[in-house]
Order: sequence, then C-alpha cells, then structure tokens
Amino acid sequence: MTKRFACLLAVLLFAFLTGCESPPSKPAEQAKPAEPVKKEVSFYSGKQAFNATNSLAVRWMADAQPVRLESKLTSETNGQGGKATIWRAGFISPSKGMIKFFVYSGSRLPDSPPYGVSSDNEAPYSADVAQLAYPAALLKTDTDAAFDTAQQHGGANLLKKDPNQPIIYVLLWDAPKHSLYWHVVYGSDEKTTKGSGVINAVTGAWVGAAK
Repeated sequence: MTKRFACLLAVLLFAFLTGCESPPSKPAEQAKPAEPVKKEVSFYSGKQAFNATNSLAVRWMADAQPVRLESKLTSETNGQGGKATIWRAGFISPSKGMIKFFVYSGSRLPDSPPYGVSSDNEAPYSADVAQLAYPAALLKTDTDAAFDTAQQHGGANLLKKDPNQPIIYVLLWDAPKHSLYWHVVYGSDEKTTKGSGVINAVTGAWVGAAK
C-alpha cells in the first residue's frame, strides 16, 4: 500500500510540474528602425529677419546700428511673395568702429548657414558705410507688402514671362534723401536685374524704378 501510494504521488507530482511549465515564448519581434524626421524649412519676411538679427546685434554692442539687410536665393525658394530662407544683415558700432554681419537662416540645405541666427567676424568699416546707418525703429513696411507694390508697378509682367523669376530684397538708407527704402530686385543679383522697384520702407509707398 505504501509502495502504491508512493507511485501515485510521483505521478501526481510529475503532472503538476508539467502543467506549471509555461509555453515556449515567441521570439521577440525586432524593432523597426525609426524613420529620420524631416526637418522643415522656415521662410522669413524682411521684418522678421531684421528683428531677429537686430536683437543679436544690440547684444554684440549696445550702440549697434543697421546699415544693410538683404535676402539670399536658395533652391528652397525664389523669393516671390516677400519671403526667403536666408537673410544677411550688417550692423556697425560707432563706438567700436567695427561692422559685423548677422545671418538669419531657416534653410535646411547642407551648405547653408546654421539654422537660426549666427554671425561673422567683425571688421573695421569705412566712412562710406557709416553714411548708410539708420535708426532701427524706422522700418515699418515688410517685404510682402513691398512685393505686392512692386507687382502693381511692372513686376507682374515679369512674372508672366517667367513664373519662376527669382527676386531678392535689399533694405538701404538713402542719406541724401534721408529715407529708408526697400529695393525689390527681379533677378539673382543687383547687377543682372530685369527690373527693380523702390518702395518706401516707412510708408510703403511706391517711389519708382531703380536706375
């Protein structure tokens, strides 16, 4: 009887242990590699670029004064509509006698300036450059409005001929006239332009075609 009981107990113990064994686990699925996040390009108007670079310029020198702002062409945009991915602005410091250029970039191209605001090395400037300085508060008209005004005065015809016509924007102070102007340049640079409109950067009024 004892022998039979021992055998029965061994069978029950075997059945218990067998029932407790967990089923073989499935091989873990390999995680799929994450797809690279596509970084978006940012397009800025002239005033946006001016405000961003001016903020950094006054941190460079408290008496920093703007002398030039211009947009740059890239394969990401042709400049139509008043916006660009890269803007370059020059500021002088009268107390230091130096000029420094700042770049505001929303470009994602490999050879473009770093995204955001960056700066070049400072350098001495001439008396001619000093005459281009103007108060930052004068800029009231943005490049989208300047573009629309230029379109109404001949620019639209140029875009009809070439829908991909590149356009750059240059902000300059005219010392003799004591006025700040946007130059809307229909071309890749100021020398090879097919036409250039001058707009008052304070009032937004059409001034005329550049000679």
